[in-house]
Amino acid sequence: MATYRASAGGQSYRFSGLSSLLAAASPRRSGDELASLAAQSDTERVAARYALADLPLASFLAENVVPYETDEVTRLIADTHDAEAFAPFSTMTVGGFRDWLLSFEADAHTLKAGARGFTPEMIAAVSKLMRNQDLIAVSRKCTVISTFRNTLGLQGRLGTRLQPNHPTDDLKGIAVAILDGLLNGAGDAVIGINPATDNMQNSARLIGMLDELRQAYRMPTQSCVLTHVTNTIRLIEMGAPVDLVFQSVAGSQTANEGFGINLSILKEAQEAALSLGRGTVGNDVMYFETGQGAALSANAHHGVDQQTMEARAYAVARHFQPLLVNTVVGFIGPEYLYDGKQIIRAGLEDLFCGKLLGLPMGCDACYTNHSEADQDDIDTLITLLTVAGVNFIITVPGSDDVMLSYQSASFEDLTFLRKNLGVRPAPEFETWLLEMDLIRLSGGRALPNYPRDRMLGMVDAVGLAS
Repeated sequence: MATYRASAGGQSYRFSGLSSLLAAASPRRSGDELASLAAQSDTERVAARYALADLPLASFLAENVVPYETDEVTRLIADTHDAEAFAPFSTMTVGGFRDWLLSFEADAHTLKAGARGFTPEMIAAVSKLMRNQDLIAVSRKCTVISTFRNTLGLQGRLGTRLQPNHPTDDLKGIAVAILDGLLNGAGDAVIGINPATDNMQNSARLIGMLDELRQAYRMPTQSCVLTHVTNTIRLIEMGAPVDLVFQSVAGSQTANEGFGINLSILKEAQEAALSLGRGTVGNDVMYFETGQGAALSANAHHGVDQQTMEARAYAVARHFQPLLVNTVVGFIGPEYLYDGKQIIRAGLEDLFCGKLLGLPMGCDACYTNHSEADQDDIDTLITLLTVAGVNFIITVPGSDDVMLSYQSASFEDLTFLRKNLGVRPAPEFETWLLEMDLIRLSGGRALPNYPRDRMLGMVDAVGLAS
């Protein structure tokens, strides 16, 4: 294990191993402090960043932060590393890499070409040297496109997950929430339900309802019930109309085992979904969610800071060519991201790391009610994410998920972003919204029409009217 040294403020500091250096260089956050990994002072944090800036990128190929022998995520990262893609960067330091990322030379083409040569730890490291503005500037350069029934990730487009959760999985309540979202033009990334009751019969009922609604109106989007991946495999075997396979993932084998998964199970699920052939534009069938602090909350972080562990989760996601990946950035709670400042920073870090690693990255800009955050912080974060070119965001009725009991972005927030930043839906979904008279184009902006009388027929179409 290498030792790294640097001085700041007239003091000398010593960091034992990459994990210690990465943790000390991280912006302040409550999770790293909870794990006793954080720098003890701002001076120590600056010293760690000096040492990190001078570190060769190739060092991350020589030293693993989680042991190769005992962790399949580390083995995945090492065994799939593309040495040819890394070659142009092999002589760079972390600081030099930062300078290159911010240069004109680093464009969408070169970033895409290099993605398979970057390891998660490299990308996490360089993010620690960047201001929020830097993270936004580099993220905006990256274009990552994914496809199923529509095309997500194109420049100037912002996708949305329409999240119509209900505390009792009542179909009428879910249908009304879907209607509310469609009236605001939401739902091109996915119409996705977190089931309140996670059993096979209930999940099959929800999947059937979503597919019936989609087919009745020929919506060019995809649906998903966010049940455990093993349940989804069984649902496919039962003949349920599954579009996407969902699963939460983390950055270590132990953390993923806490979710009840491993790489083999994810591969089985991907193959099962692909066998259905339900995509029309493409066949990206996987949907992953992550969140800083997931590994720490399971005591499966191996002494690695939470942001680096989060980046390692993206290596798991990348391996399965997903349609969607989103960080649920403030959901785990203030023990990991204490306040609005930490939540905003984490959201920008996650987008930066995910897109540089080649992922179709989205974000649930959210917080729990015991966090030191409020809706103004979410307004700020979704605006910054949209400027940074996020592929999609989560939207819920009235900013309040009544089943999961947390706060996120609303359908109306989507209208704000489209009106003021000029982002539009996925092209196939936009065409459908125009045909249904749900939106109008004004000055190149997609704005809602709110034809409520016409749209109430959608509830009748699936037999859910009261």
